Amino acid sequence: MLYLPREEGQGLAEYGLILVLVAIVVIVILTIMGTRVSHLFSRITSALQ
Repeated sequence: MLYLPREEGQGLAEYGLILVLVAIVVIVILTIMGTRVSHLFSRITSALQ
Protein backbone atom coordinates (compact mmCIF):
# COMPACT_ATOMS: atom_id res chain seq x y z
CA MET A 1 0.00 0.00 0.00
CA LEU A 2 1.35 3.40 -1.00
CA TYR A 3 1.29 6.06 1.69
CA LEU A 4 0.70 9.61 0.50
CA PRO A 5 1.37 12.25 3.16
CA ARG A 6 -1.31 14.83 3.68
CA GLU A 7 -0.01 18.38 3.59
CA GLU A 8 -3.26 20.26 4.11
CA GLY A 9 -2.32 21.36 7.61
CA GLN A 10 1.07 22.55 6.44
CA GLY A 11 -0.46 24.71 3.72
CA LEU A 12 -2.90 26.21 6.20
CA ALA A 13 -0.05 27.05 8.57
CA GLU A 14 1.86 28.73 5.74
CA TYR A 15 -1.18 30.86 4.84
CA GLY A 16 -1.50 31.78 8.50
CA LEU A 17 2.13 32.90 8.65
CA ILE A 18 1.71 34.98 5.51
CA LEU A 19 -1.40 36.60 6.98
CA VAL A 20 0.48 37.44 10.19
CA LEU A 21 3.37 38.91 8.20
CA VAL A 22 1.01 41.09 6.14
CA ALA A 23 -0.75 42.26 9.31
CA ILE A 24 2.59 43.23 10.90
CA VAL A 25 3.62 45.17 7.78
CA VAL A 26 0.28 47.02 7.72
CA ILE A 27 0.57 47.90 11.42
CA VAL A 28 4.11 49.23 10.94
CA ILE A 29 3.10 51.30 7.91
CA LEU A 30 0.08 52.74 9.71
CA THR A 31 2.21 53.55 12.74
CA ILE A 32 4.77 55.38 10.63
CA MET A 33 2.32 57.10 8.29
CA GLY A 34 -0.57 57.53 10.76
CA THR A 35 0.18 61.09 11.81
CA ARG A 36 0.76 62.19 8.22
CA VAL A 37 -2.56 60.73 7.11
CA SER A 38 -4.30 62.32 10.09
CA HIS A 39 -2.88 65.74 9.22
CA LEU A 40 -3.86 65.27 5.60
CA PHE A 41 -7.47 64.47 6.51
CA SER A 42 -7.53 67.45 8.88
CA ARG A 43 -6.33 69.76 6.09
CA ILE A 44 -8.93 68.35 3.69
CA THR A 45 -11.82 68.78 6.14
CA SER A 46 -10.75 72.31 7.05
CA ALA A 47 -10.47 73.21 3.36
CA LEU A 48 -13.97 71.88 2.68
CA GLN A 49 -15.50 74.04 5.41
